[in-house]
Amino acid sequence: MVPLAVISHYLPGNTPLAVNHQGTFVATTISFNLAPNASLSTATAAIRRATDEIGMPTTIHGSFQGTARTFEQSLSNEPVLILAALAAVYIVLGILYESFIHPVTILSTLPSAGVGAVLALLVFHSEFSIIALIGVILLIGIVKKNAIMMIDFALESQRHQGHSPRDAIYSASMMRFRPIMMTTMAAMLGALPLALGTGDGAEMRQPLGISIVGGLIVSQMLTLYTTPVMYLYLDRFGTWCSQLWSRLYPYSAPSAPAAPAQPQ
Repeated sequence: MVPLAVISHYLPGNTPLAVNHQGTFVATTISFNLAPNASLSTATAAIRRATDEIGMPTTIHGSFQGTARTFEQSLSNEPVLILAALAAVYIVLGILYESFIHPVTILSTLPSAGVGAVLALLVFHSEFSIIALIGVILLIGIVKKNAIMMIDFALESQRHQGHSPRDAIYSASMMRFRPIMMTTMAAMLGALPLALGTGDGAEMRQPLGISIVGGLIVSQMLTLYTTPVMYLYLDRFGTWCSQLWSRLYPYSAPSAPAAPAQPQ
């Protein structure tokens, strides 16, 4: 028998009762709380900045868990969700209007809605949370109806009544002004209780209402002027592309064979 003192030494000391692992690696969890009026995005950025300044060895790797990890995953998925929504809207509008150009005219109304939502959140010191992102996605469906009302009327007038693009979009803007204002006011007034409401869970609903109301106000102020301009410029661009395509790839329909001459 080999005595223990030959291969080791022992002495009294402190040691953890359990060694936690994450996968196959030894892991230690450090919890933190948010300071008053501090957001989770600010806290995670401060923690990452502190870990970079400490200069930890390359053998130590840090990652967020729990709520902070869920927050990071949601941030990484936000651009994909918005792009997927825009792609779906573009495909549906392209099929509806049989055009590659005018769906872009309708989607041109969305940046103003996004800017309005972000500005409203900044004014009211509200975070751009998952609930606010849901409000932005809802704005994609609410705001583009302004352009749809005008573009649908203008295309119908241009294709079936032979009007010029300028006359068609002018008539559409005049005829559709009232329903555009009515639907926008209905949506905005419907979202005001979410933005101004109080009580249990109001802090979760307020970003949704604020983003919708802010996006509708800014988009309504801008799209009434920008949509007709975008329609004219993109219509000219589509005409130019069609002419260029016809010059590069001319196409002539095959002529029918001549009928045999009948004897007199």
